[in-house]
Amino acid sequence: MKIGVPKEIKTDEYRVAVTPAGVKELVHEKHMVYIQRGAGEGSGFSDAEYADAGAELLDDVAELFTLAEMIVKVKEPIAIEYKLFKPNQTLFTYLHLAADRELTEFLLEKGIRAFSYETLNVNGRLPLLEPMSEVAGKMASLMGAVHLGRYHGGSGLLIGGVVGTPRAKVMVLGGGVAGKAAAEVAAGLGADVTIMDINTQRLHYLNDVMPANVATIYSSSEAISSLLPHADIVVGTVLIPGAKAPKLISKEMLKGMKKGSVLVDVSIDQGGCFESSHPTTHSNPTFTQEGIVHYCVANMPGAYPRTSTYALTNVTLSYIKDLAKYGAEEICSQRAVMISSLNTYDGVLHNRAVGVALGIPSV
Repeated sequence: MKIGVPKEIKTDEYRVAVTPAGVKELVHEKHMVYIQRGAGEGSGFSDAEYADAGAELLDDVAELFTLAEMIVKVKEPIAIEYKLFKPNQTLFTYLHLAADRELTEFLLEKGIRAFSYETLNVNGRLPLLEPMSEVAGKMASLMGAVHLGRYHGGSGLLIGGVVGTPRAKVMVLGGGVAGKAAAEVAAGLGADVTIMDINTQRLHYLNDVMPANVATIYSSSEAISSLLPHADIVVGTVLIPGAKAPKLISKEMLKGMKKGSVLVDVSIDQGGCFESSHPTTHSNPTFTQEGIVHYCVANMPGAYPRTSTYALTNVTLSYIKDLAKYGAEEICSQRAVMISSLNTYDGVLHNRAVGVALGIPSV
């Protein structure tokens, strides 16, 4: 198969979908790989490394899309890329369609055979989302700590405090991969941490593995409302695969929070779990509402592209190889797990959660 890897052009995005080592494996299996010049530079991979691995380097992204049967990306296509796609072309990337009607309608109208990383489900796990969730979770507590600084609009509280001073209270909504990572980092920095989740089995596990300064509480609207006024940092990591994130903190609830506290919305790719959230960028990461600092960067792992690219491609490469081997037409019959990854195919929506979120019929 002819595989195209364009340079990511979303604001402040420096990851790349395939490493030179991945190219070498694909070429070894007789696939042709086209790499746009400069695609790997943000992650520390030179054009020469890709050429040595067997890729064909192209300057013109339009030529890449024309030649490629399958496009492999990191982030969802943005509007200026729509015109590059061919009808019925295969796409494999993060999509987050429940929060993006425009992209969903484009994929359907163009007949794109779109497979998403974030909905691929293996025995209840989301293996292609987990590495980025871990990066974003660890970043969430770091960014929360930084933006508690007075010069970032925060309350001026050092997250772990020092002898004789209070330490920050960190509230983590969601105990999955991102929530666990956020709690581990916050606890390591010395904060007083609470993880909230509705899965009691997960809470038992977290209670066993977390350090003593991490508490676990069953999540409910009452529990959130009672703890929120005391929180210095709130990290939202809730996820319903493929669907919009539920709004756990309303705009009205912000009025009861301490001024200068920080909300970090890791769920922003799926619409955000705070009613007041809207996507931000690494260049302009925060805004303040009701005196509360909001950090809502939509591609958090892009801040650490070297680590993130390795973590992502470690898990995506085998699925890229399968898609290249069988093609979109045969992959679901040959690798049944890919059914969960399929979002659109020849004008039909194949993700029910997206359909419910956007009011579009799905199969």
